[in-house]
Amino acid sequence: MKRISVIITFLFLIFFSAGAAPETDTIIIKSDIESEKISTDLDSLVCSWYVKLALQNNPGFFTGDTTGIQYPDSVYKNRLSKINSLIKLPFNSIVRNHIHVYTIKQREKFAAVLGLMDYYFPMIEDIFDSYGLPAELKYMAVIESALNPNAVNRYSGATGLWQFMYSTGRMYGLTINSIVDERRNPVLATQAAAKYIRDLYSIYNDWTLVIAAYNCGPGNVNKAIKRSGNKKDYWEIFYRLPRETRGYIPQYVAAAYAVNYYSEHGIKPLPINIPVATDTIMVNKDIHLTQISEVMKIPLGELRALNPQYKTGLVPGSSKPQALTLPMNHLADFIDLNDTIRGYKPELYLNRTTQIADPSRSSYLPADIKGKTKLIYSVKDGDSPGFISEWYHVGLSELRYWNNIYRSTIRVGQKLVIYVDPSKSQYYSKINTMSFDEKQRTIGKTGLSAVAVPQTAFLSQTDGDYVTYTVRYGDTIWDIVKMFDNVTTTEVLNLNNITEPGKIRVGQKLKIKKKS
Repeated sequence: MKRISVIITFLFLIFFSAGAAPETDTIIIKSDIESEKISTDLDSLVCSWYVKLALQNNPGFFTGDTTGIQYPDSVYKNRLSKINSLIKLPFNSIVRNHIHVYTIKQREKFAAVLGLMDYYFPMIEDIFDSYGLPAELKYMAVIESALNPNAVNRYSGATGLWQFMYSTGRMYGLTINSIVDERRNPVLATQAAAKYIRDLYSIYNDWTLVIAAYNCGPGNVNKAIKRSGNKKDYWEIFYRLPRETRGYIPQYVAAAYAVNYYSEHGIKPLPINIPVATDTIMVNKDIHLTQISEVMKIPLGELRALNPQYKTGLVPGSSKPQALTLPMNHLADFIDLNDTIRGYKPELYLNRTTQIADPSRSSYLPADIKGKTKLIYSVKDGDSPGFISEWYHVGLSELRYWNNIYRSTIRVGQKLVIYVDPSKSQYYSKINTMSFDEKQRTIGKTGLSAVAVPQTAFLSQTDGDYVTYTVRYGDTIWDIVKMFDNVTTTEVLNLNNITEPGKIRVGQKLKIKKKS
């Protein structure tokens, strides 16, 4: 078996070095990781309030059925060709495997996604249309979060309907703090996603590469393009992309198929009664969702589901006006009872210092460290939390949790605590003394990453208010902005008179305004 595996891998490398585009079963790769992600997303969705309520109202809906219908490859290929889409929807064995996840292995849970489409898809289509984006990009939300605005990736911390990382969310204007996380707000997050997707298209002018870059970041796509001899076709750079992204486009195609042809597989959408008739009112004083719930007799779960961005339930209107979404039939009563609601147990619900996040939400749960061996790693120049978590094979969120790391800020010489399996502690204890190249080789990567080069090597002082950054190969304006605290993309573009953010040049000098 081992010899067969080596031969398959060798053939796989030859295939991609030829630059051919995979169309059928020519490629043989495992999609277990991607299938596991789909399953995890669907499991998370089933725990959401409206889905649980729908299951209570339809007690026999989930029966454990995984006897879905399989069709010949020619049928899948023909059906995909009939979907109206500006984005190519090719078929191969990887796509087939993902189709079977949606239509067979997770068919009943996928029915919950179908039940949510009537609520989320019109909103997404409307926003994407206003930004001039193809409506079919809405399928990305299915594979990003299974249409769950409270979805949280336990490893990366990516959050919400569009799975924004902290830095990218902030870059596109989303408020993220201990009380408000607008990555969970479906409307605001979709607007931010539309801006990000539009910016990516200005770089690649290819929708498939845009979808890939949304998953792994433009920096990784740029590296894959460079390493493939400047080829700009997704399938030609396929093998040089991160493993997760290699499964992302096939998963997108499978989601498009499953959304359009679920009935042919005997799948019925779960009837989910999210109130389509809602309205938003701006509040300019603090108010708590529990106050509204108890005074107006609206289920707290429903209020949280309609306002997922308020992590603790507190709507901090006194800081700045905040949007509150209510079922339309309750809006007039809320206006009439406004003072009564705020006067209900204010000492309990409006004390910001005692706010506790709702424990029923999807959130990161750190792994149990009982029985694990504690190791200490000293941060070196060029290190990042992402690199360190890969070297020790631990989750990025775990590393942050153990060491109280905010965002991705670590400093040279900082001591980090890492917990590993005792049986592998001797192996992992050597990592602290290795060079960067040696550490990269332990995870199957070679060469010094551009990210590992100290950022200070590309910075120079100009005056007391600005620093100058020299653009490196593979940099994008978004990668550069993430290096600096409290700096926005718009500020950098305006300061440097850049009108086409996708066309910055290697060696170009960018002025970055310091923040006090």
